[in-house]
Amino acid sequence: MAADSQLISRQPHKPKLAVWKFTSCDGCQLSLLDCEDELLLLGQEVEIAYFMEASSKVEEGPYDISLVEGSITTPADLLRIQEVRRQSKFLVSIGACATAGGIQALRNFADVVEFTSVVYAEPSYIHTLKESTPIAAHVPVDFELQGCPINKLQLLEVISAFLNSRTPQVSSHSVCIECKLKNNVCVWVAHGTPCMGPVTHAGCGALCPSYNRGCYACYGPKENPNGESLCHWWEQNLGADRSTVIENLRNFNGLSPHFKEISQDREHRQKGKS
Repeated sequence: MAADSQLISRQPHKPKLAVWKFTSCDGCQLSLLDCEDELLLLGQEVEIAYFMEASSKVEEGPYDISLVEGSITTPADLLRIQEVRRQSKFLVSIGACATAGGIQALRNFADVVEFTSVVYAEPSYIHTLKESTPIAAHVPVDFELQGCPINKLQLLEVISAFLNSRTPQVSSHSVCIECKLKNNVCVWVAHGTPCMGPVTHAGCGALCPSYNRGCYACYGPKENPNGESLCHWWEQNLGADRSTVIENLRNFNGLSPHFKEISQDREHRQKGKS
């Protein structure tokens, strides 16, 4: 995963890299800028043709690789992502907003008209879609890189993989494995703290558990998670109420199919008892 000779692409012309922002906080784009020395090396091997967070320089497409941050939230977003897809050989969605709708997708569980009428003095000026959705809901995506924000080393690995025509090697294990690698004491076992680590994709370095806090799934569900079992344990063995369970499932990645299904099931049960 180190950014060294792996980033070298033996092509007569530098491949074009574009970075696009949709509805998001820009945090994943900043993760690319945080690469610092590695970014300088990357700049030698690709032409950064479009990256408004870093430069006003704009090169026309088509682009060899497009990195897309943010969810599709407005009619303008929907039209623009289709054009980005047409202009891109490879399209990689980066971050929780682009892969699972992000925090803004919380409105999908309620009435967006009601939200806008409460938040905005003139809601008639707000032109928004009924739901906030991930990039893959609208166009084909070649790879999804999870995280809020993404892991910069994982991002470099993905870029390197596409430059060298190979499959990205991004670990699919859970945050629990990262805790074991860091010799962390399990906050769940030791303190009875509800933790999403067993079902959450690795990439953060077990940041929260390292400070005796439960993981809250900012990297989204790992491969083949068993969220139903985890939530059952929270309720039966840790005494967590159903609202707490739903709140933890509806975080940065609340629209991911696995988390969405479980949270909606528990919400229906909760309403059935009220």
